[in-house]
Amino acid sequence: MILTAVQAVQAVQAVQQTAQGSGFLSPTGVEIAFLLVGLVTLGAAVVTVTTRQLVHAALWLVVALGGLAVEYLLLTAEFIAWVQVLIYVGSVVVLLLFGLMLTKAPIGRSPDTDSANRPVAFAVALAAAAALVWVVVDAFRTTWIDLDGAVQGSTEVTGSVLFRHWVLPFEALSVLLLAALVGAIVLSRKKNEGER
Repeated sequence: MILTAVQAVQAVQAVQQTAQGSGFLSPTGVEIAFLLVGLVTLGAAVVTVTTRQLVHAALWLVVALGGLAVEYLLLTAEFIAWVQVLIYVGSVVVLLLFGLMLTKAPIGRSPDTDSANRPVAFAVALAAAAALVWVVVDAFRTTWIDLDGAVQGSTEVTGSVLFRHWVLPFEALSVLLLAALVGAIVLSRKKNEGER
């Protein structure tokens, strides 16, 4: 009986040590999934900008944007994840493919999509990424999360921030997408009239 009680205490202590030991060196399943999905998303984004086939680039963009939605789900920001799926994967990519079809973009490899400026583009991309990381790290260096307030990814907080601080960029993006759609229709009509 005493031996069983000692074994039970030892088992509880082992569980407590395991629970306390989970940290940076022993990641959880969610952290591993976040890393793996992040790598897939990064790979899809790289293929999107390096492929020479426009339709394939649009389809790889779907994978990259879908990976971002999964990352939002893993961060427990479900509303933002579904907005990502509905707006970006559902609308923007469909608009892009619609524009490609209306302008009769070439299917397959296109010599027009290749440029000799790849080193310059790579340098600009690295500089933009470094600037973005620096701005984000600098902006959130002294930010504290209020654990007693509303959840950061919730609909209430997102709607409040969106309609207080980001209304103008949100509306500007919708006008830009509308202009892209109208431009694709105008370009396709000019080509059709030229063929007659």
